[in-house]
Amino acid sequence: MKAKNIIQILLTSASFATLNIATGNAQKLTPVDIKQVTVNDAFWSPKLNTFHTVTVYDVLDKLEGNYEPDREDLIKEKEKLGHTRNAFLNFDRVAQGKKNTAESDGPPWYDGLVYESIRGAADLLVSHPDKQLEKKLDGYIDRIAAAQAADPDGYINTYTTLNRPTQRWGTNGGDDRWQHDLYNAGMLVEAGVHYYNATGKTKLLTVAVKMAGYMCKVMGDAPKLNLIPGHAGPEEAFFKLYLLFKTQSAIAAKVQAPVTPDAYLHLAKYWTEHRGAPADADGSRQRQQYGSYNQDDQSVFTQQTIEGHAVRATLLGTGIATIGAYENDPRYIQTANRYWDNMIGKRTFITGGQGAIADDEKFGKDYYLPQSAYLETCASVSASFFSERMNELQADGKYMDEFERALYNNILSGISLDGTHYNYENPLIATNHPRWVWHSCPCCPPMLLKMAGALPGYIYATDKQKGIYVNLFIGSTANIGSGMGKLTISQHTGYPWNGKIQINIDPAKADNFALHVRIPGWATGQENPFGLYNSASQGKPTLTVNGKSIPLLIENGYAVINRKWKKGDQISLDLPVQPRIVTPNTQVAELSNKLAIAAGPLVYAFETKGNPPLTQSTLPASGGGQLQQSKNANGVNVVKVTSAANKETLTAVPFYSVGNDGKASYQVWMNGVGQH
Repeated sequence: MKAKNIIQILLTSASFATLNIATGNAQKLTPVDIKQVTVNDAFWSPKLNTFHTVTVYDVLDKLEGNYEPDREDLIKEKEKLGHTRNAFLNFDRVAQGKKNTAESDGPPWYDGLVYESIRGAADLLVSHPDKQLEKKLDGYIDRIAAAQAADPDGYINTYTTLNRPTQRWGTNGGDDRWQHDLYNAGMLVEAGVHYYNATGKTKLLTVAVKMAGYMCKVMGDAPKLNLIPGHAGPEEAFFKLYLLFKTQSAIAAKVQAPVTPDAYLHLAKYWTEHRGAPADADGSRQRQQYGSYNQDDQSVFTQQTIEGHAVRATLLGTGIATIGAYENDPRYIQTANRYWDNMIGKRTFITGGQGAIADDEKFGKDYYLPQSAYLETCASVSASFFSERMNELQADGKYMDEFERALYNNILSGISLDGTHYNYENPLIATNHPRWVWHSCPCCPPMLLKMAGALPGYIYATDKQKGIYVNLFIGSTANIGSGMGKLTISQHTGYPWNGKIQINIDPAKADNFALHVRIPGWATGQENPFGLYNSASQGKPTLTVNGKSIPLLIENGYAVINRKWKKGDQISLDLPVQPRIVTPNTQVAELSNKLAIAAGPLVYAFETKGNPPLTQSTLPASGGGQLQQSKNANGVNVVKVTSAANKETLTAVPFYSVGNDGKASYQVWMNGVGQH
């Protein structure tokens, strides 16, 4: 490991996406801790309140089996089992000493979904303290700990114990692509860290440490088992566990298990660096290999493109960016750049969705972007985590542009307005596409909880030169620093429906520093940083300080205002969120002569209901003034345009809002006329 010049590390966040780190490493930005951010926003506050009061309980209750199946596979499963699947019964069975009974509820990764839900709920507890929710989570943690206590090694994976006890980690003829042993363990570790940071309680953290210690004992460098996760994610999780104890060593005394931080980081790096190496040079320590599906066909350091299962690939990218920043390792940093550039420049969809192909839920080839693509909700969440980590690493607004694109479109599409129905897939064209109550693979709801819990921590960031970054336009207040160096920054905005953003700066004392305010690419005519999509901005961003216009000096996607700030200073940013026409790169064959509409960060869709026949309608390539925006009865901006083919009026609604009155039939891309 490279030596670190660690000046100071302040670790107080419930979300480790929001680590407050000031080090000599390669990380340029430190997100402001979610404990220091309060959201008060016309668009996001109601949604986050729904996540806290409705969705988190909905997901946990359904993991307990409290739902009425609305899909044929789950209806048949209920008839077979005599009950709806209950993830927590698996922990109870293992706690009772049951093994090899072939008696388990749900898929092998059900443990992992429980842990991911606890992680998301823990972060929500920081922003929305809730004793009822905390009590509910404590009850689950008791059952998890009891299951682990039944095994002398501290091993806990309920599916494997109940079905394949001799095949831990997918060995001895097992299959970790199916079993998810390592993935589940990683999500346990992450949940333990996040729950500790939210509540100060160590019971789940102790479970995580016991499992991590066992894993470090049995896998890694020779003569241990040569294993990598069948599903990426544990890499970043084990780094978080390492960083927690490395920076807050006193916590170890509270944990009822041996703590070995360096071993956690070493194993996270082993999992990353030994991909593509299914055996040692002498042929020993052979492991099962799943090729590009789980990014194990070659070394990550030689991989030129992002490949395989989209969620696995983007979670791996997240881990690589995170460890690369901390270690200041050019191999990791260059790999993260290649992955992200290829994903965004040649494989991302206009809604920020990832994963073109349903088979193996994977990325397609460059520029293969069909309208009917898979676009799993989980993949857009994990890709957004990747983008945010890249912004921490390199402080470039393009990363948050793409984070925002996914957030307002593919991610929000994954959940209904009432917070209880979900999308697994988010295609850009569909007929009778319903959100579901629950799914045989309900991986997306826990991922949505993770994003909702972490979101406040992505709004602001700081750099090592006292600079402050405004990454997202969400009405909020953040407290930064302490003592005489403390300041408060707040935003007031009607975004995304209008582009007026007011930012107030209130330092404890007048001080010189740079304020960096993100200027989205679409606001300056750059729809995509690599030209995958193109549009013409319908105006120019303007910026004032204390009512006086100032030049827009943009560096790496941020307007930079460097001055001596005093209490009461006010910045006004006006972004052109008028509707615009978006065209695809000519190399995207599936979208030849197609056009789409966007306004601000929102991509729009045309629903079959309430519109003339869409196959007989066209959009004008010139767009611009022909697109008229107004609010509907739900306070949502809709866009009206006259079809160039039949002169009938077409109405488009934000993509995330389609299908909230039942099954959705819609399309994003329309035939265009006048396009060259």
